[in-house]
Amino acid sequence: MNGHHQENGMENMMLFEVVKMGKSAMQSVVDDWIESYKHDRDTIFDTTTLFLHVLMFLGVVTAEMFRHMQNSEIIRKMTEEFDEDSGDYPLTMAGPQWKKFKSSFCEFIGVLVRQCQYSIIYDEYMMDTVISLLTGLSDSQVRAFRHTSTLAAMKLMTALVNVALNLSINMDNTQRQYEAERNKMIGKRASDRLELLLQKRKELQENQDEIENMMNAIFKGVFVHRYRDAIAEIRAICIEEIGVWMKMYSDAFLNDSYLKYVGWTMHDKQGEVRLKCLTALQGLYHNRELNAKLELFTSRFKDRIVSMTLDKEYDVAVQAIKLLTLVLHSSEEVLTAEDCENVYHLVYSAHRPVAVAAGEFLYKKLFSHRDPEEEGMPKRRGRQSLNANYVKTLVFFFLESELHEHAAYLVDSMWDCATELLKDWECMVSLLLEDPLPGEEALTDRQETALIEIMLCTIRQAAECHPPVGRGTGKRVLTAKEKKSQLDDRTRLTELFAVSLPQLLAKYSVDSEKVTNLLQLPQFFDLEIYTTGRLEKHLDSLLRQIRDIVEKHTDTDVLEACSKTYHALCNEEFTIFNRVDIARSQLLDELVDKFNRLLEDFLQEEEEPDEDDAYQVLSTLKRITAFHNAHDLSRWDLFSSNYKLLKTGIKNGDMPEQIVIHALQCTHYVILWKLAKVSEGSWTKEDMANVRKQMRAFCQICQHYLANVNSTVKEQAFTILCDVLMIFSHQIVSGGREILEPLVYTPDSSLQSELLNFILDHVFIEQDDDSNSADGQQDDEAGKIEALHKRRNLLAAYCKLIVYNVVEMNTGADIFKQYMRYYNDYGDIIKETMSKTRQIDKIQCAKTLILSLQQLFNETLSELGYNFDRSSSAFCGIKELARRFSLTFGLDQLKTREAIAMLHKDGIEFAFKEPSPHGEGHPPVNLAFLDILSEFSSKLLRQDKRTVYVYLEKFMTFQMALRREDCWLPLISYRNSLLAGGDDDTMSVISGISSRGSTVRNKKTKPATGKRKLAEAEESSSSSDGTWMNREQTLQTPVMLQTPHLTSTVMREPKRLRPEESYMSVYPVQPDQQHHHQTPLDYNTQVTWMLAQRQQEEVRQQQERAAMNYAKLRTNLQHAIRRGTGLMEDDEEPIVEDVMMSSEGRIEDLNEGMDFDTMDIDLPPSKNRRERTELKPDYFDPASIMDDSVLGVSMF
Repeated sequence: MNGHHQENGMENMMLFEVVKMGKSAMQSVVDDWIESYKHDRDTIFDTTTLFLHVLMFLGVVTAEMFRHMQNSEIIRKMTEEFDEDSGDYPLTMAGPQWKKFKSSFCEFIGVLVRQCQYSIIYDEYMMDTVISLLTGLSDSQVRAFRHTSTLAAMKLMTALVNVALNLSINMDNTQRQYEAERNKMIGKRASDRLELLLQKRKELQENQDEIENMMNAIFKGVFVHRYRDAIAEIRAICIEEIGVWMKMYSDAFLNDSYLKYVGWTMHDKQGEVRLKCLTALQGLYHNRELNAKLELFTSRFKDRIVSMTLDKEYDVAVQAIKLLTLVLHSSEEVLTAEDCENVYHLVYSAHRPVAVAAGEFLYKKLFSHRDPEEEGMPKRRGRQSLNANYVKTLVFFFLESELHEHAAYLVDSMWDCATELLKDWECMVSLLLEDPLPGEEALTDRQETALIEIMLCTIRQAAECHPPVGRGTGKRVLTAKEKKSQLDDRTRLTELFAVSLPQLLAKYSVDSEKVTNLLQLPQFFDLEIYTTGRLEKHLDSLLRQIRDIVEKHTDTDVLEACSKTYHALCNEEFTIFNRVDIARSQLLDELVDKFNRLLEDFLQEEEEPDEDDAYQVLSTLKRITAFHNAHDLSRWDLFSSNYKLLKTGIKNGDMPEQIVIHALQCTHYVILWKLAKVSEGSWTKEDMANVRKQMRAFCQICQHYLANVNSTVKEQAFTILCDVLMIFSHQIVSGGREILEPLVYTPDSSLQSELLNFILDHVFIEQDDDSNSADGQQDDEAGKIEALHKRRNLLAAYCKLIVYNVVEMNTGADIFKQYMRYYNDYGDIIKETMSKTRQIDKIQCAKTLILSLQQLFNETLSELGYNFDRSSSAFCGIKELARRFSLTFGLDQLKTREAIAMLHKDGIEFAFKEPSPHGEGHPPVNLAFLDILSEFSSKLLRQDKRTVYVYLEKFMTFQMALRREDCWLPLISYRNSLLAGGDDDTMSVISGISSRGSTVRNKKTKPATGKRKLAEAEESSSSSDGTWMNREQTLQTPVMLQTPHLTSTVMREPKRLRPEESYMSVYPVQPDQQHHHQTPLDYNTQVTWMLAQRQQEEVRQQQERAAMNYAKLRTNLQHAIRRGTGLMEDDEEPIVEDVMMSSEGRIEDLNEGMDFDTMDIDLPPSKNRRERTELKPDYFDPASIMDDSVLGVSMF
């Protein structure tokens, strides 16, 4: 018997391993099991124990237990032996061997039922045993049991549904055969066959009843409870399988009694479950034959599906849109115009899968309908093609969507589903160039502009083969098929537009917006086709049209488009280069000659310049500037003429602002092109000196224009100055370009001051005050956004100078102090600047931060007076800013300890800098600043608090320590913040002196290491201000050296003081006196006693120093004296608690200083066996998994 059990267990183990590996053919495994089962029903143990092994993963359940124990007893034993704390079970275990396990496990169940469907499943033993076990396990409080048994039960149900479907088909066939045989004439009727068919139908009916009982047991015992389980994965399994049932056996399951579960679960709070609902419904709506059965469900839950297109989970939103596309495909009357509009606008979504799904919906709705008579007609081209109306519809939709700047997003959304339509450029050109047909309405000017923009976007998409900016993660590697399609498209569009583009430019030459878009087309041409296709005459025509456009237009966008077109065509790799280069040179010769001639006349006039002459100079200068951006015009020597123009403007002060702006820009381009030439190596000493001279002269010109009355001119001068200072900073010599060192330019203090004043006057202003736009922007939302964007660019340009150390870092104080006031507008820029400056120099950054707080404090002092209220909004704002600054230092105190220490040093010096004008008995003028400084105390290490405290004592007098008036509260508060958390560390709260000597003595039993050091804390209190930040001398204590007896309070737990007794902490007290109750002393006695104790303490400190020097001589070790800007010694052992020095009331603020996003982790509490038995079998809380809206949904 034992041998049989052992053999049975081995077979079960083999079955589990086969399913786990998934390598063997499942069919043969199941066939072998069926043969064994036919001979011995105990083989059922293999299958049920397979489920138990999947649940318990090699749990101890023997065949003997299975025979003699009830399912509830087996489950109870499994629960007791399962280690739920590990959280691992086969369905959730990681590793390649478990990846295929779930599919193999599900396949085994399906194959088992399919192979047993004709006999074994009706033996009233196997299926009853399995279903009973799975039902019991699905009610377990253990997640592993519930999850795995639910999966097995649902897959078993799916297999039974398939069996039921086959039975139904067989019954229908049998019934038809019976009816056919019975309808025969009596002479031809076979009674034996009728009897046989009748018997077969009866057996099938009995089998179907059996299957229905099994399915009802699973549905009511498992699904009804588990579709609302607390675990999202279990709910998802249930919804996924019920979708399979309804699709597979629609006659039985596709009704409102089952659809309601899917409808309700669409309100689930977990995106995984909502996604399963939508995919299940897609399988149903895909079959048009099922539409009639879905009408009631559609009408009831259509609004929910539409709302899910805006789901926070992008995957859910995509599937919701695809489901609506299927609904639209099945019946257009179901979705209203409002429903469709909710999907239409998603074509402009930044998330590409959502936009593509919405584009497919839009295409199905508006572009996929073709008249039956059009199908058989021959294919026509151009305006008469079938796509002409669809192109017009696309233009109408684009205009009505009122998002005219996002045509590229619309095109990208429809690119996958409407490629043929979007690439029909011949039709688009025909609509633009040809006259409308009789009875056809012509395109309006607005529609033509939209069509040209859409056409440009389709050409860019075809030529570049990647989505627009904001969609996708960047350029991807194209497949061979995509590369071939790209080359074919470029060839086709070049052949078409090489001929039609000159015609389009000629027709729309006076329309700036249309011309700007059309001039971008040559950037996507295959220029070789001009030669191979013998299209040189069309190239000449294009060059003539561009020249005419340059002469007609003064709009900057148009001129820059012309410049870029020349740059694209002037490619030395192609034979057309000479032809284009000649045309470009002729155009520029004429422009420069005209500009010099006009400028000479313009500057020689003694009287006020004529408006016509000024316009001629400006228009010519605009054209030259636009071309100089993309082309090197150094041979025309534009610097002299522009410099003369700018100098005259400074001298006379009446130069038109637009002329000055473009002259500054043009001169900037001149210097950059000369720098590029020098950087390439083709230069002489004269060239280098010339660039240096012109650059410095140009900087002086820009500095003069910073004081211009016109704000637009000042903004232009400021922007160019920031660019020039960045380019010619010390960074120019990096990367092996030391030869450019003579060009390095460092701004002097006056220039730095003017740049900073410009930022303060033009950036940090209220929104309503910004009425200085040159274009006269209206006071509307768009104008405000544009003005804010411009100010952000100005601030970013200056902050780059700070970050790259072009200007002094302390100038950032005026920027940092605006952090809270302008947080919404510039908070991200200022915070990033602080982060970058801290990476460059932590200490200087800390000095800048404290300087910004000092500036704000001085402003508050001058505004509110000496005795201002510390609860005022201005002072509270400074404290809040200090708190924010403190949070930016993060939680790693070791990295920022020197910077924080320097910050406290500067703050203490500032607080005691100016004595009170009312005499010695009054607090210093800036004493309230200590209240602000205390916001940084939590960032000090505990041992550093001691040193800062000692430094604070240098500025305090004996009388200050005894003061308790409100005006002295900042000092008391700051001292307490330094004492907090330090009473159990190396600093004595009572004595306030160093006790490191006894610390060494206490640790001398440990092996001596090179890292162990001793600090001479008295150097901190006796050194001068200049050496306050020097690192303390350290030495190694020999193990065998007899350390002199030192007194310390570290060995004892000091008594905590009440707040009113805290002033005693300034003065030393004998450590052994802390633990004895003494009679109270009067005030004079206390003072006398404290002074005497202080003298004794000084003697003891001298003894300690002598002992340390003696130890130093005995060891003959070299001191590792670390001189620097910090005050902290290196600790032998890090103090773990240092990271928790922040006050408990600010736990929620700790994350604000971090740059990472926090993730909420919700782990269910681990239940022991006793607690598990107290749980209800079905602990479902509807509010925990579903939105409130679903709770009000009624059943069908």
